[in-house]
Amino acid sequence: MLGTETITILSAVAVAYLLGSVPTAILVCHSMGIADPRQQGSGNPGTTNVLRAGNRLAALITLVGDLSKGALSIAIANWLELSIYEQGFAGIAALVGHIWSIFMRFTGGKGVATMLGGCLVLDYQLGLIQCTVWCGLLIFRRISSLAAIGMALLSPALCWLMVPQLIIPIGIMCLIIIATHHQNIRKLMAGHESPL
Repeated sequence: MLGTETITILSAVAVAYLLGSVPTAILVCHSMGIADPRQQGSGNPGTTNVLRAGNRLAALITLVGDLSKGALSIAIANWLELSIYEQGFAGIAALVGHIWSIFMRFTGGKGVATMLGGCLVLDYQLGLIQCTVWCGLLIFRRISSLAAIGMALLSPALCWLMVPQLIIPIGIMCLIIIATHHQNIRKLMAGHESPL
């Protein structure tokens, strides 16, 4: 028989997964009369692809929505009085929901904004540095995938220095982010990745 604590953790994870599964980019594009992002550009339902479609407002709303999914998932886990380590697994669940959405036949986006949103609530200092790294790389190189991969590679070291109790969940999230960018990594190595 499951104890109360276990049920609370599983509930937080389930809610986080469902929140992460909300297809922000598709809902935003549909409501604004923009073509489905899955049918254009990279085919990825995320901020970068919505931006490539030429609508900055839609891209901004998508970004805020995806950040909010991660942030709200952690906020709920915190409200349920889970430890910061356990909250980290709610962050993983939100990320998994974004990438393998139950509402989109287990497909989805790359999950970078959802992870960053969760990290900003888990530890705002860590989250701000991650966002700074991501933004800095994006501004410097103008390649979204490179910014995401660079942030994911640096995050475990930052976490170890700043919030070591989160090293396992943050490390898992970073591995997932890198895995979702496997095709981009091949393109980067071949010098074929498209800039913004």
